[in-house]
Amino acid sequence: MPRELDVREIEGEPFSDIMSALDELNAGETLVLVNSFEPEPLYAALDQRDFDHETEQTRPDEWRVEITPR
Repeated sequence: MPRELDVREIEGEPFSDIMSALDELNAGETLVLVNSFEPEPLYAALDQRDFDHETEQTRPDEWRVEITPR
């Protein structure tokens, strides 16, 4: 079961919350990030930290990004 972080519920900039959630992942675990827009600026940070991601728009105002360690 993947972990889920809905950043729509976070006040302010969620970047540090996302990085903390990624730091807590164990090998083989997945983080599903839920956002109201496609978080394109996050992708470079994920690549630098050796995470793969797959993004899907599930509603007009909902994007889900499945993030896994490489």
